[in-house]
Amino acid sequence: MEKWKHKLPKNKWKQNQTSNKWRKPTLFIVLGLFSIILVIPTVIVLPYIQGGEAENKSVDVEAKAQEVVLQENDSPFSVSVYRSESKKVESVPLEEYVVRVVASEMPADFELEALKAQALAARTYVVNFLMAQENSAQPNEIPGDADLTDTVQHQVYKSDDELRQQWGTDYNWKVNKIKQAVAATMGEIVTYNDQPITPAFFSTSNGYTEDSENYWPNELPYLRSVASPWDEKISPKFLDQKILTVADVEKALGIDIKQDAATFKTTRTESNRVATITMGGKEISGRDVREKLNLRSTDFEVTQKKDHLVFTTKGYGHGVGMSQYGANGMAKEGKTYKDIVTYYYKGAEVSEINTTAPKLAARK
Repeated sequence: MEKWKHKLPKNKWKQNQTSNKWRKPTLFIVLGLFSIILVIPTVIVLPYIQGGEAENKSVDVEAKAQEVVLQENDSPFSVSVYRSESKKVESVPLEEYVVRVVASEMPADFELEALKAQALAARTYVVNFLMAQENSAQPNEIPGDADLTDTVQHQVYKSDDELRQQWGTDYNWKVNKIKQAVAATMGEIVTYNDQPITPAFFSTSNGYTEDSENYWPNELPYLRSVASPWDEKISPKFLDQKILTVADVEKALGIDIKQDAATFKTTRTESNRVATITMGGKEISGRDVREKLNLRSTDFEVTQKKDHLVFTTKGYGHGVGMSQYGANGMAKEGKTYKDIVTYYYKGAEVSEINTTAPKLAARK
């Protein structure tokens, strides 16, 4: 390096010295900035990664803490369910049966108190049904000597394997939440005058529930019309519209429509559901129209668009008893499951199977 220095002109030497003075600090600065670029993202991201891992661990711990295990001796008896697809009978302890019915009948993401109310309805249904079977002289018409079926004829029921397949990765939290609801109400049913009720329930009201005799033949004192304002606010099933051809309606209802829809005359119940409608000169019940045309509700309006009829419905289901979305709305407002069932089943109370149905409770 020394020999090159002597060969440089004086002004060049000064420039070179100046360049050397800046080159080293610049190099350090560049390296420093490069290190910062590499290190800072790691510093920023690492706490989030660690936090995410900690959060996941806390979720796992929480899930394990909330896990509920139902023992076979928690159930006073088992229920024999006729599986409509396999044509086989599945025997399952009562409380496990209730878990699987609730899982099949109500969304698991509903409020816990609503799920508890549904658990009471499911348990009450099977107790009431089995007591009626025991007291009936009629032969059991359910296939395979089962107690009941797995369809809407009784209560929808899915096996644990079917629920795992349906829910996939959500299975654990959903089934644990439902088991929590069932365990919290274990052995409880809804009664009226010390007898288990017929715990009718449905998805979504039109703003009111329906008196039982307006949809079914029997008038039951606990199945009275009550206001259910929560449904319209929270149920995605509150409004629906179905368009059918006039020809399809005529065929389904056995009528001949020769007049405009404006002349269709309806009578309505106090809950604003169609009691009767006159179509094609024939008076038809709102229930028949709903069931034969597969409408969501008996609260419907009809308009005619040339050769089509438009049915606009409010609510989803027969409308008698407990509204599921109404129950969820009540739960969101802080009501308990006992508040819910005693609201929708007027004059009813929560009782124990052991005292209400001791003979059934002793069945093994």
